[in-house]
Amino acid sequence: MIKAEDIHKSFGNLHVLKGINLEVKKGEIVAIVGKSGAGKTTLLHVLGTLLKPDKGQVFIDEQEVFKLKNDRLARFRNLKIGFVFQLHHLLPEFTAFENVCLPGYIARRNRSEVEQRAKELLSFLGLSQRMGHKPSQLSGGEQQRVAVARALINNPAVVLADEPSGNLDSFHKQELHKLFFRLRDEFNQTFIIATHDEQLAALSDRILHIKDGVIID
Repeated sequence: MIKAEDIHKSFGNLHVLKGINLEVKKGEIVAIVGKSGAGKTTLLHVLGTLLKPDKGQVFIDEQEVFKLKNDRLARFRNLKIGFVFQLHHLLPEFTAFENVCLPGYIARRNRSEVEQRAKELLSFLGLSQRMGHKPSQLSGGEQQRVAVARALINNPAVVLADEPSGNLDSFHKQELHKLFFRLRDEFNQTFIIATHDEQLAALSDRILHIKDGVIID
């Protein structure tokens, strides 16, 4: 479903990724763990097509993504890849509902279908009474659930999560962890999660350890 072959990435003289190979099946939850600076975030950004590798190939749904021209790659990213970050990056001037709908609008999908899907996701995530609230009116856990709904709005092939529970207290961390597995069980959603959270990593289907830009498993 998603495959990376011999991925290298440098920033100036700093060689961050040194020949990464990985493959993730549909419906898997895979945790990438490692110390700060090991290359976790850079790898997620390459898998998410936000960074182009210096060498190597990435395939998502059998599409070699970096062979796409910029406009087609942007559309592919919008439709096929969902992102959940440690800082949720919700737009403060929009409501929870509007934040979730935005990627669907950008993809120029049918407006009524996008809005119906947003309502379904927010309801599934326990936010049906919070749709009209702006991010400043939501708790940290609620904001992160809105970010998860936004990541899912276009039915992506994979959701990439970078330290998604890093800013949450222990209760909301556990709730977010349970949510990922509910989404996997009910929607067969694929997740690749970069995390320092040992509890979340232990719950995952597989753990990949990255050290000095290399997966060491």
